[in-house]
Amino acid sequence: MVLNEDRLKLMTGIGLFEKREGKRIFPVYRFFRSDYIGKHMLRSFLGFSFCWVLGTALVVLYKAEDILSTLNLNEIVGYGRMYIGSYLVGLGVYLLITYWVYWKRYEYASRGMKVYVAKLKRLEKRYEMQGKNGQGGRKA
Repeated sequence: MVLNEDRLKLMTGIGLFEKREGKRIFPVYRFFRSDYIGKHMLRSFLGFSFCWVLGTALVVLYKAEDILSTLNLNEIVGYGRMYIGSYLVGLGVYLLITYWVYWKRYEYASRGMKVYVAKLKRLEKRYEMQGKNGQGGRKA
């Protein structure tokens, strides 16, 4: 059996690429960019909202005595507006960061997938060249 050194190097390179980059590239590339980023933004929205509700509940419980002792409706409404405003600003910043991070990850995966496909095409051409040259993989 004749081993084609060039093909063997290509297959080894492809295998190493799959092992190194496969976990970051292949799951990402199953989605369109908008779907991938939107999925993670939805997860970020839900996670941020859940944490914000828990944090607000802790603050309200911690300051419950002060809140109940004043019972001034204007102050309670003012605090409510402040919390809603800070929630919206925090959520906006968090979603912008999420969008940027996952856009970058998608771009990285796209470039990696192009490299992977180029290596596979090069390997396919090597097989085609071998078939045209009449080398069936066996020594005569």
